[in-house]
Amino acid sequence: MPSPSHRNVQTRTTRPSKPRTRHAAEREERKEHGTPEKSRTPKRRTQSPERSLRRERTPQKRTRSPDRRSRQVAVEEEYESESGSESEPEPRKPPKRKDTSPARTAHTRRRSPERKSKKFVVEEKHRNYESDTTARSSNPLSIESLAKLDALNEKSGGRVKEREKRDRVWSEKKTVKEKAVTELVTKGKVKHRRKSDGTYGKIKRSRVISGPLLEEGRSKRARGGFVSADERKGKRRFGKKCWIAFGVVVLLLVILIPVAIVASKKKSGPSGGSDSSTSGSDPSNSNLNGVSEDDIPTAAKNTILDPFTWYDTTDFNVTYTNDTVGGLSIMGLNSTWNDTTQANQFVPALNKAWAYGTMPIRGVNLGGWLSIEPFITPSLFNTYQSNQNIVDEYTLSTLLGPTKAAQVIEKHYSQFITEEDFASIQAAGFDHVRIPYSYWAVTTYPGDPYVPKISWRYLLRSIEYARQYGLRVNLDLHALPGSQNGWNHSGRQGPIGWLNGTDGALNAQRSLDLHTQLSTFFAQPRYQNVITIYGLVNEPKMTALSQSAVVDWTESAAQIVRKSGMNQTIAFGDGFLGVEKWQGQLQGMSGLVLDTHEYTIFDAGLIALNHTAKVQYACTGWTGQMKLSEDTTTGFGPTLCGEWSQADTDCTTYLNDVNAGTRWEGTLQSSDRAVAVLSPDCPSKSSSCSCSSANANPSSYSNTYKSWLMMNAEAQMSSFESAWGWFYWTWTTESATQWDWKAGMANGILPSKTWNRNFNCTSAVPDFAGQGLSENY
Repeated sequence: MPSPSHRNVQTRTTRPSKPRTRHAAEREERKEHGTPEKSRTPKRRTQSPERSLRRERTPQKRTRSPDRRSRQVAVEEEYESESGSESEPEPRKPPKRKDTSPARTAHTRRRSPERKSKKFVVEEKHRNYESDTTARSSNPLSIESLAKLDALNEKSGGRVKEREKRDRVWSEKKTVKEKAVTELVTKGKVKHRRKSDGTYGKIKRSRVISGPLLEEGRSKRARGGFVSADERKGKRRFGKKCWIAFGVVVLLLVILIPVAIVASKKKSGPSGGSDSSTSGSDPSNSNLNGVSEDDIPTAAKNTILDPFTWYDTTDFNVTYTNDTVGGLSIMGLNSTWNDTTQANQFVPALNKAWAYGTMPIRGVNLGGWLSIEPFITPSLFNTYQSNQNIVDEYTLSTLLGPTKAAQVIEKHYSQFITEEDFASIQAAGFDHVRIPYSYWAVTTYPGDPYVPKISWRYLLRSIEYARQYGLRVNLDLHALPGSQNGWNHSGRQGPIGWLNGTDGALNAQRSLDLHTQLSTFFAQPRYQNVITIYGLVNEPKMTALSQSAVVDWTESAAQIVRKSGMNQTIAFGDGFLGVEKWQGQLQGMSGLVLDTHEYTIFDAGLIALNHTAKVQYACTGWTGQMKLSEDTTTGFGPTLCGEWSQADTDCTTYLNDVNAGTRWEGTLQSSDRAVAVLSPDCPSKSSSCSCSSANANPSSYSNTYKSWLMMNAEAQMSSFESAWGWFYWTWTTESATQWDWKAGMANGILPSKTWNRNFNCTSAVPDFAGQGLSENY
């Protein structure tokens, strides 16, 4: 007899024993009945032929009550209990047998629904005893004993029936519960999987559990190392779906881990700037989800063409391509574009001609973005000690090293200017954007520490953003090899190495080669409507360079651009010579415009003007210069103002170089002694000159000062529109409010629309000193 240990029928997952035949069962039954009662040691449970056949047909369905004993033993025990007889020897029991009397086990025993009642079994055995003519080796039960046994069964029949009913109800409840659980756990979870055609769809995957399915033997994998018969016959333990699911998990890990690594690479100033810092959240790069790293050729992995190395993939086409135009990659671009957008109701759509010289430009610069300037993003520089001399992009990149510099600077590219800025620029009433960029967007040279080519991708995306909002683009090459002016915005502060010094000629040729590539690329049809002005070089310092060399280089560069197929307007800088010096120059080529930058605060004579005089100069001085330059008898001809601001001091932090001081307070220290200013240049020219109020948060500005700032800006706009128009410097900064159009609008010192103005130069200028406006702060 099996041990009556507590085993639930659903947990039986071991291999069923070989079914016995009907004849074997009968032989066992005869043997059981022929064994003397005192020596009876039943080792097998006796079965009826019907039960044996039933087990033979469905051996896996064999169930047994947890505490089941031999029927005969149970009958005899109850008979003895009823009669109270102690004369009969106690049947031999297996060692450590538990008490399984009905009183003890009634609350835990469970009976299979198909099990026969005790009464039925006893009656069947009684009939077998009467009909059995074979001599038995033990004495059969006496007639009196059988009568007592019948009486016992009659007495306990009600209890047996009640137990059978309870067991049947319990079995039905258990079946319902298991069915519900089974249906619940087999419901599939939605999961995205890449299909063979490259698209993504939804698939279902069953939960793998160790509950009812395992206990019932219906799971794909049994517990405890059990190996099913199917597995022993050679069937695979894991089916095709399992291997496909495993492959998808591995593929997702291959895609997501590099993205996470790349993502690990991925402003509110005291003076109230635009709060456009590089501390924003990392981009999600969700458009990489449909791309496999296997699509990237081995030779291109971890290069500039591999989108899995990009910190930001927002609005980029991440399909791998190594195609180039003019040797420059078209990475990130889509194949189609739309030029039907208008910036506003007063200007033509991109696919309509702009009447330059008649229709004024109202534009803004994206300064300090692709060509970094310390005063625009001081957070990139103010964490270093002064003796480290981190003053420009060259020294910053050198200190950080190639890997760290790429991480820090690309994060700046990604977050400082976004699509939202282009939408806001359009909403503010602008129709043009000037985008400064540096030569390392195209290439770098031996010894350069700059981050190469990453900014190229952002430059291309910015042009597409401009197109999306109907804004025309003025491309401004802000930094050339060797530095064209020695200022920090050219990349490297210090000596001028362009057209000058040992490598002057080499850098001049490199610059021409750059324009060969750039103009070839931007001569593509996709750019003929959106890029309308192409700049050759920003602010060449012609006061320190050979003027004839600069003019000759300018002419050569313009010819290269035209030869490449660009018909757009070509801009060149006045070189700080004054617009009248360009009369008669470069007259043999059409489609050029002179770019002049007008500031009052970098000139010792102009910064000392009081507030009323500054507005008057903006109306008379700037207007006069624009008209002089527009007239070919006195100037070059077509002229625009590529940079200006409303600032009336040079107090902004790092404006004159990192830790250089100011003209306003007379503390300007410079490696260029010609521009050092060691005595105050504010109107009072005394020690009372202070930058504290000039650098204060704009919320503390007086109403009079705000009124002056607005009037000074509107006067300059009016003057510059007497020529081709203007580009404000700049759209956004971290903390320099008076150089920040976005912050100026927010603080009520710049118009909310470029055309909504209260002042023009035909109006009288009030006496601001009489209204209490300080001239020294």
